[in-house]
Amino acid sequence: MAFYFEQVRDVLRVDGVDARKFLQSQLANDITSLKIDESRYSLLLEPTGKITSLLRVRCESEESFVLDCDAGFGEVSATRLKRFKIRIKCEIATTTQKFAALRGLLAADHAKFSELSSAMPAWRASDFALDVVATDFDCSLLREGSQADFELARVRAVWPIMGVDMTSDSVPSETGLTDVAVSFTKGCYPGQELVERMDSRGATAPRSLRLIRAVAGARAGEPVILDAQVVGIYTSVCQEFALALIKRSADSRSIEIGS
Repeated sequence: MAFYFEQVRDVLRVDGVDARKFLQSQLANDITSLKIDESRYSLLLEPTGKITSLLRVRCESEESFVLDCDAGFGEVSATRLKRFKIRIKCEIATTTQKFAALRGLLAADHAKFSELSSAMPAWRASDFALDVVATDFDCSLLREGSQADFELARVRAVWPIMGVDMTSDSVPSETGLTDVAVSFTKGCYPGQELVERMDSRGATAPRSLRLIRAVAGARAGEPVILDAQVVGIYTSVCQEFALALIKRSADSRSIEIGS
């Protein structure tokens, strides 16, 4: 059943004549082709290829971009961007914004709510998920969901969040996000070497995020046990569903959902 859930996200504004060029040079996804009022996800990486944050980039005008990310990662993202802002004509400012996360939508509802001026696609297109600036959303239109409702939808969509399912020690290939947050045809950016090397060699990460069936009583941070062997670690657990970082060597087909 469709619902909305209010959440606060960190927001960065990047404004200036060089804003697009600068973001294109720093983010893992293509920003050059982003049209006004369009948004797309991108990973922000350290030069080592490790993840700084997952950002959603919205183009407001040719010289203004708004980037939102998981709460607690705005300042670290701004700091990382500013480290490479040399002789660049743009300014970076951080704030927070309350969004109404619309989840469990049917196609017709998704089409209707997409018409709201501040609506942005969330997660993957097949999830029919939207985020709307909370002040622009009429709360009477949907049931108010709980944190548990939101977490269940997120886990089942296999959508990781920073500080929980991925950290500053994570690399893109283990997150399952390269299909929506990385471009393999754009120009150079910090961290690209690791991403491109793994892709060109067809290499897989030592572990990767999977949707699995959770055993009764499982908690985030605990090991995933299969046939008396530790095959991974739970990162998010919600009812009988869980996200877990599973070892590359593990034959986990019996517990994976959708495998």
